[in-house]
Amino acid sequence: MSAHRPYTYVTLSLRPDSEPQVRVSFHTPRLRAGAGLLLDDPRPFLEFTSDEANVHISTTGAGPITDADLAIAREIFTAAARYLADCEQLHAEQADKDAGDSAV
Repeated sequence: MSAHRPYTYVTLSLRPDSEPQVRVSFHTPRLRAGAGLLLDDPRPFLEFTSDEANVHISTTGAGPITDADLAIAREIFTAAARYLADCEQLHAEQADKDAGDSAV
């Protein structure tokens, strides 16, 4: 049994003469991811939610979609694909190790 326990960690740093810094770390099976289109002011959104925190991502200034918005969306897509591939690889390796341990 793993000693790793689920958690969501949120921090807000406010420093004089600096932009606020918000950090959200999700380490929970209760994480949900979603995406959609806001219909009243058509623009896409991406959200990550847990019981403890919500993160919503949308277009620059909540306005028209820019080239920068498209670039960010592509970065998110590429990062999510990499995350999935890494999770699948490690899951398979762990299953192989567990199968080997139970055969001994």
